[in-house]
Amino acid sequence: MIRIVIIDDDPLVRSGLRMIIESADDLEIVGEGGDGDRAVGLVRDLRPDVVLMDIRMPVVDGLAATALVRAEPDPPQVVVLTTFDLDDYVLRALQAGAAGFMLKDTPPRQLLDGVRVVASGEAMLSPSVTRKLIERFAHDPREEHRRTALRRTSVLTDREREVFLGVAAGNSNAQIGRDLFMSEATVKTHVSRLLDKLDAANRVQLAILAHDAGLAHS
Repeated sequence: MIRIVIIDDDPLVRSGLRMIIESADDLEIVGEGGDGDRAVGLVRDLRPDVVLMDIRMPVVDGLAATALVRAEPDPPQVVVLTTFDLDDYVLRALQAGAAGFMLKDTPPRQLLDGVRVVASGEAMLSPSVTRKLIERFAHDPREEHRRTALRRTSVLTDREREVFLGVAAGNSNAQIGRDLFMSEATVKTHVSRLLDKLDAANRVQLAILAHDAGLAHS
């Protein structure tokens, strides 16, 4: 079972998400809260696999809560919930370590599939969304910054670099495996090594690093 915590200050939103998620046999809601401050306590007590996190909340917003949750030992994946496609809060939450985002009007089937994708360790970002993120959230383009990014990526083997570029393009593990004639499990192992070697929180940060190094194609 994939264990889920819902954090949203709107009881109606939480109720709707609960109704959708409880319709799936492989997903269960283990806790919910109405504020980002509550999220950290629930994660520590319940050890969920996925947190669905609203962004705009009083007291502690989803941005701060995402950073706190992701700083926990063996943290859950965080999916930010938003009404607006790629608003600035979402971009900042992705930098803080969120694995993706979900619009609050996402159709139920897509919502369930998205939770499963994130729980498996992949990001909920299509190639087009990844390109938007890179365009909106790219780092300082100065040459010194590019050299720093190139230095960080210089530790990669040829095979790791191929997988890295596939991730940077927004491709899933399955698609990367097909392109490189590798099993999906092998790709997943390479992605885990990339995250460790490059000190990245998730696939989104790998994509941004590739852009900074001048390795990603728009």
